[in-house]
Amino acid sequence: MRPGLLLQAASQPPGDSDGERVRVGFTASRKVGNAVVRNRAKRRLREAAAEVLGRDGRPGTDYVLVARAATAERPYAELVGDLEAALRQVETRGQESRSRRGEEVLDEV
Repeated sequence: MRPGLLLQAASQPPGDSDGERVRVGFTASRKVGNAVVRNRAKRRLREAAAEVLGRDGRPGTDYVLVARAATAERPYAELVGDLEAALRQVETRGQESRSRRGEEVLDEV
């Protein structure tokens, strides 16, 4: 969890036709603010996700970005930094999890 967002990731189900793509979903609860603030937060998350996940996202993975109260007002550069850090953390935990289960871990370039 980062000040600007929460990132969740899961592998896409086997046999899914979108297996070679990165899929992304966005959510903002009423805790974030009224409808105007929630929509602004989601627009900002969409833009950050297009920049970061388009470049660093793992194909075959579903990501969900959850807006937090600070998302709408956080400086954009910091929001992008939050997403990059969260993505690194998710990927590290995913590799550790696959290693414990004895699955092959793909090296990242």
